[in-house]
Amino acid sequence: MFENKEGQRVPQVQFRTRQGHEWVDVDSAALFDGKTVVVFSLPGAFTPTCSSSHVPRYNQLAREFARRGVDDIICVSVNDAFVMNEWQEDQQAWNIRFLPDGNGEFTEGMGMLVGKEDLGFGRRSWRYSMLVRDGVIEKMFIEREEPGDPYDVSDADTMLAHLAPGAAKPLDATVFTRKGCPHCVRAKDALERADIAFDELVLNRDFTDRTLRAVTARASYPQVFINGEHIGGADELEAWLRGRRAA
Repeated sequence: MFENKEGQRVPQVQFRTRQGHEWVDVDSAALFDGKTVVVFSLPGAFTPTCSSSHVPRYNQLAREFARRGVDDIICVSVNDAFVMNEWQEDQQAWNIRFLPDGNGEFTEGMGMLVGKEDLGFGRRSWRYSMLVRDGVIEKMFIEREEPGDPYDVSDADTMLAHLAPGAAKPLDATVFTRKGCPHCVRAKDALERADIAFDELVLNRDFTDRTLRAVTARASYPQVFINGEHIGGADELEAWLRGRRAA
């Protein structure tokens, strides 16, 4: 049974990080003292759930966490600094600090070091998340103990709901654009003014016209999607935003 360490201080260890071509030692005090920090820990870099769900969602919601007073989001894994740096680059997760716990000292101090020898991983971290204020663990979400790799409570949305109970989830928006399109610029500006974060997919860089026609049955730009709903072009988006403000 994993121990819930709420009310306790985080383990005091040194992390061997790699910044550029230099080794830089960072200790727990520098990471946590005087700060509000969200930490999530996972079995390994480049592994499926970690790469497809755990890391991307924390990265996407970083702005929402900052609004709730979170100074930093840290991803911890029992991997070395080179692997963690490459993983951050691969994920383009620049809103998160990737922290290598290569010797497992922090993870062991948290009581979360487990054997993954059946997968050839050796000793790794169990999946969990926590909210830390000034070095003291305020809240922990620990995945249930069962075979495999459960992923139900350590996700970004659960942590955000803890920080802001009852708050509406941020909208998920994507805009299909093409270079030189003034209406695309107008749509992106409208989303930014509405404080709606979005992903931009650019014609002939991220997709082809065939993809746009297959998804929207249209060939004009931009095409905007919000929470799975096809909104349409810039005019339709502005009308949708006016309706949302009036609601």
